Amino acid sequence: MKEQIKKLLLTLKCMYVVFWTIPVWFVALYETGVFTKGIHAGNAQMEYILQSVGILLTIGLIPFALRIFNLNLVKRIKEYPLERALASYKLWSDVRLFLLAVPAILNFSFYYLTLNTTGLFCGAMAMLASLFCVPSESRIHNELDLPEEINK
Repeated sequence: MKEQIKKLLLTLKCMYVVFWTIPVWFVALYETGVFTKGIHAGNAQMEYILQSVGILLTIGLIPFALRIFNLNLVKRIKEYPLERALASYKLWSDVRLFLLAVPAILNFSFYYLTLNTTGLFCGAMAMLASLFCVPSESRIHNELDLPEEINK
């Protein structure tokens, strides 16, 4: 079981690194001129639409991503046998990071499309929320309520 937990932890850490890498690449592509900046700057109607979508995604998906993982953890994952619990834990951790990646990537893109800092702030909030999802072995043990003989 210890090997399965270490394998799960490695996978979760890789996914977490990918989560942080993708927005950084988007920012780098915009900053280097590969993607065009400010296409909709000055277009009030498009700025309003993009800002509204970005804000709604941020206030909707961040709490949803954090809460849905916790609900599944409490109601389902802890009830499963250990092997299935680890697989389900990985699945819902991936879903949580994906739900946080959507507002992060879109809001950073909206920022560069409109050059309005609302998208930057909303994207930063999504990235900041991911700090509540940092994978660690102790976190897996605590969240799954694993018995002491597995912890050692």
